[in-house]
Amino acid sequence: MQRLILWLLILAVMLSAGLQLPIPPAPDTDWFEYNGDGARSHYSTLAQITPDNVTQLRVAWTYASGGADTVQNRTQMQCNPIVVGGVLYGVSAGTQAFALDAATGRELWKTALSDNGGTTSRGVTYWTDGQNARIFFGAGKWLYALDARTGEPIAGFGEQGRINLRIGLERPGADEYVVSNTPNTIYKNLLIVGARVAESETALLGDIRAFDTRTGKLVWTFRTIPQPGETGYDTWSPRPGRQYVGGANAWAGMAIDRQRGIVYIPTGSAAYDFYGGNRRGTNLFANCLLALDAQTGKRLWHFQLVHHDIWDRDPPAPPNLLTVTHKGPDGRPRRVDAVAQITKQGYVFVFDRVTGKPLFPIEERSVPTDGVAGEQPNPTQPIPIGPDYFTRQSFTEKELNSFVANRDSLADVIRQARTGRAYLPITQTLTLFYPGTDGGGQWGGAAVDPNGVLYVPAKEIPVYTSLVERRTASAGTALTGTQLYNLRCAACHGTDRRGNHDGSYPSLVAIDKRLSVDQVRQILQKGRSMMPSFAHLSAAEHKALIDFLFQNESAQSVVSSQATTVPYQHTGYNRWYDANGYPVSTPPWGTLTAIDLNTGKRQWQVPLGHYPELTARGVPPTGTDNYGGPLVTASRLLFIAASRDEQFRAFDTQTGKVLWQTSLPAAGYASPSTYAVGGKQYVVIACGGGKLKTKSGDKYVAFALP
Repeated sequence: MQRLILWLLILAVMLSAGLQLPIPPAPDTDWFEYNGDGARSHYSTLAQITPDNVTQLRVAWTYASGGADTVQNRTQMQCNPIVVGGVLYGVSAGTQAFALDAATGRELWKTALSDNGGTTSRGVTYWTDGQNARIFFGAGKWLYALDARTGEPIAGFGEQGRINLRIGLERPGADEYVVSNTPNTIYKNLLIVGARVAESETALLGDIRAFDTRTGKLVWTFRTIPQPGETGYDTWSPRPGRQYVGGANAWAGMAIDRQRGIVYIPTGSAAYDFYGGNRRGTNLFANCLLALDAQTGKRLWHFQLVHHDIWDRDPPAPPNLLTVTHKGPDGRPRRVDAVAQITKQGYVFVFDRVTGKPLFPIEERSVPTDGVAGEQPNPTQPIPIGPDYFTRQSFTEKELNSFVANRDSLADVIRQARTGRAYLPITQTLTLFYPGTDGGGQWGGAAVDPNGVLYVPAKEIPVYTSLVERRTASAGTALTGTQLYNLRCAACHGTDRRGNHDGSYPSLVAIDKRLSVDQVRQILQKGRSMMPSFAHLSAAEHKALIDFLFQNESAQSVVSSQATTVPYQHTGYNRWYDANGYPVSTPPWGTLTAIDLNTGKRQWQVPLGHYPELTARGVPPTGTDNYGGPLVTASRLLFIAASRDEQFRAFDTQTGKVLWQTSLPAAGYASPSTYAVGGKQYVVIACGGGKLKTKSGDKYVAFALP
């Protein structure tokens, strides 16, 4: 209040003197949780930074979090930092939680965890009862409770400050990989937890659980693959599904309506992602938007977005809670509290938040069912008639870009491939995904404003894959190193070990020139970045894989420690680039779209990112592959990094026009946050790079007006 009075006095003096007015102070404002609030709105009421002064933004502080891999460039930072009471909490490139003075970037504390492999964290969760304050943080298989003031583990929580997330998710033949890398959700004294598990047939169960925030004691469990007697059990065949299939996990995050006590949770695909002959049926509650009673875990309603998913088309981000104006039963406009879920396919599903009733029509449409032997694709899929889609929906020869290299050979490949529509079953024939396997929409999610407008970044790059037969084996079968590699590693790194073009799955060719045997053994044991741990394999299997990679494979076979019963594997997540390194499709390759969810109509769409060398040649901005979400403020600004060109931009939310941009020390594959401390508004972004063949970094950069 004193600061405001002082500012008003200064304002009066300057007005009387005819001087330029100062920037008004901003009230202290937190960014209290992941994506800003329980609605996951990515929205802030702050308005000190405006379209008129945004070009004056300067770097306020930079924090080097540590842990970046600047040799192999394999580390990332996907963290959306939170700010509570002038303290910023985030996660380093080395997957350590930290706390900073949010006004200066001065480090207050940082953890020194060792058992944190296979984690690329998207942030932390804050809880307080008014006296004690805790930070919850997933690293490796552990969920930690840390003292928010010191970073020390809370001794009375779980096992000396942590919970082993694997316990309770086990099933016969499953591996050990689990990590809670997306921040969890608080409801009163409950911590509602989802997790990432493997996407192979050895995946753990994907149950959603709530733990007591004080003790770590399990309070409730929602089984995403039902057991006998539960709703949805008969949608899995052969039954009982929980013994033979894993996944259907809540990896993307969740939104919560705390006033109503409802938590909204998107669920992942059942594993294995690309073949479902061993899980016939629609497979509830995989690929669903679930509405659960946050206190008890009881299901209130659900909608399945994909039936019997064999395309890895699970929802990629938390839903958004917002209020829209729609016609009621009497035909009159009425305000409706809604929940909106974006998808990899470029759709937006919008429901009444309480009843689950769709606010735009959804049709069950016939889709092809000609899958591989043993597969039984579902004959229909739900397709929303509105809102407008935020990506194009098909890729054919006509969509090759005008300057693509090797046009004739690419066109010939397309003519022989399965393409041109959604939900084509993958077979031994090359199948094209458009949008690609990871979107369309991706984990960065969408923002919504109080006017009911949704802002979503997306990518439009075709991906190709196919299924190949593989050897099935029971536990105890003798396998060579080559066979082990094809079973465990080839789906990501390719049967030729060359990885994929954009480096998301790196080449393993000549790995001996980059890593030592001990380094590879450590990666297999602990995982690294987004690669899960393979600790569930035996030491003999590790040695056989290492010998194969280092070209020292012997004729001797090794006994397999796990059964492999799925008869197919896919040939990789292959984003399609031409010989010059550009996506083969017609631009834009990355987009930012505004959709009015009151009407369902697109307001604007613009490219997100560019290739500088193409721009220099006079090619209009093409957009790029992108990872990370937007931030929208009350002053009609949208901030987003996400693109591979290492730029941070501010857009006008009314028009989509770029108003400001600046270079980052590494690409910002994360969602920015905004907050105010001491009368000043800050915007902060994690600059971790490490994807799309861009350099890794460890910096957090905060911007403010001078």
